[in-house]
Amino acid sequence: MDKHYIISEIKRVAAQNGSPPGKLKFYSETGIAEGDWAGKYWLRWSDALRDAGFAPNKWQQPHDTRFLIESYVRLIRELGHFPLARELMLKRRFDRTFPNTKSFRRLGAQPELASGVIAYCEAQGDYHDVIEICKPIASRQSSNKQTSGAETPFGFVYLLRSGRHYKIGRTNAAGRRERELSIQLPEAAKNVHTIRTDDPAGIEAYWHQRFARKRRGGEWFDLDASDVAAFRRRKFM
Repeated sequence: MDKHYIISEIKRVAAQNGSPPGKLKFYSETGIAEGDWAGKYWLRWSDALRDAGFAPNKWQQPHDTRFLIESYVRLIRELGHFPLARELMLKRRFDRTFPNTKSFRRLGAQPELASGVIAYCEAQGDYHDVIEICKPIASRQSSNKQTSGAETPFGFVYLLRSGRHYKIGRTNAAGRRERELSIQLPEAAKNVHTIRTDDPAGIEAYWHQRFARKRRGGEWFDLDASDVAAFRRRKFM
């Protein structure tokens, strides 16, 4: 058992619990006793935490958003449906590497969480089964707002860029998808242009069809400068 292994275990336990462990918690989770590291690699437990990247006494470390979504995706595939609250708790009870239910709350209510999962899956160019499971849940977000009268009849078709690829999608709230994607993608998503429209689904389909030959998976496209210029010429459709 070497130093690098112990550090990797500290990071793993910290990720699954949302904060760096104390030495007793670490022993209960890993079986690595104080005698395995004290005097051999570190004099104090705080030194071990510092080498693992945690400042002393900095006990509140939130889960990485990407880790949360990836955990949720795996559970959806395992269950074959969108998880219920009790299923999240059961998963956590029998798999201590799975985040606790409180960690998922910062991703929003079920419709917002489902939208985030869809965005992640589309960016990976895979997980079509998970996307189909999440779509009905995500649609509740827009339908609830329309019922309450909080949204206008107009929506938006947006063009986002992440790395060398572009995403063409639609939303009822300009800027929301940019914020969602920016925390889920390896490279930050930047809004290139937004078209206001009273037919978001139809206008989105138009642009998807226009650039069909350049599709790279889901709503992602490999566009050139002339394609982007064509999209940016439209303010309203």
